[in-house]
Amino acid sequence: MQLSYCVVNTDGCELLLACLEAIERTHPKDVTHELLVLDNASDDGSAAAVAEHHPGARLIALERRRGKAENDSALLREARGRHCLLLNEDSELRPGAARALLDTLEREPRAGAAGAQLLTSAGQPTACAWRLPNAGWALAAALFVQDRYAVQSGGEDIREVGWVQSSAMLVRRSAAEQVGFLDPAFFVYSDETDFCKRLHDAGWKILFVPAARAVHHDQLGNDPASMRRRIVEFHRNRDRYFRKHDQHATRLLWKACWTWAYLVRAAVALALPGRDPRRYLLHARQELMPGRGEGVREAAEARNRVLEQASPSSKVSPRHGAR
Repeated sequence: MQLSYCVVNTDGCELLLACLEAIERTHPKDVTHELLVLDNASDDGSAAAVAEHHPGARLIALERRRGKAENDSALLREARGRHCLLLNEDSELRPGAARALLDTLEREPRAGAAGAQLLTSAGQPTACAWRLPNAGWALAAALFVQDRYAVQSGGEDIREVGWVQSSAMLVRRSAAEQVGFLDPAFFVYSDETDFCKRLHDAGWKILFVPAARAVHHDQLGNDPASMRRRIVEFHRNRDRYFRKHDQHATRLLWKACWTWAYLVRAAVALALPGRDPRRYLLHARQELMPGRGEGVREAAEARNRVLEQASPSSKVSPRHGAR
């Protein structure tokens, strides 16, 4: 098996079906492949829709909600392909994307992962590859030039980068197995950063492939509670990244520089129409105190508790369906 498409979905039925249709529409005809879909205990009928419209998919339907890193790792372990294309349900491959990513890994035997150029829903390129977090990035943030310093997803040539988003990331399965897959301690955010860092440390390259393009729709909710949870989770896991990799001096510098940058943005937002300074203030607070507040993990755990109380006898293990 050459290629395993590995898709994680959480309550995104319509987007998921569009993602799977894009896979079918753009798949290289001469490449042996399989399709794996992990449904993260959705409430919107996603699992049933996959079974109905894509009966050839290997479906893993969870009964308890889990984190993105744990779910991606589950798919990588289940996959039979030499290469695994990790996708979110809100990602749609453009023609030639899978071929460009596969050709890149085949030409570069020391490449452990390759990321596609992500596009907005309007088709505009968006930042999707960065340096690994370091002191230089923190100082650039304090001077408000962090994008110029840290973003590595520009240009038309394949290039080595620090890390790429897992929204459309092709992974060499043997490399992922060597480093122990993704770390489930990262519920969401910084999971792919940590994964790429460990690949680097093991001698693998991370590549950005601009010829491979995928639309990444922003399906995240806009309600204030959801925004707060995402901000809490983002800063919690960036702090976890620094602690895990013993980057204590960088962690402190990052905290000082980014807190300053967020406070300045909050002050500017007061004078600009349509800007919410409270969002930047929340970022500043979480940067200073990343262990404070409830994030996406707590929301998932609370949902799981409600389900278990409603159906105490129900199973909590995944349901595997090979169709």
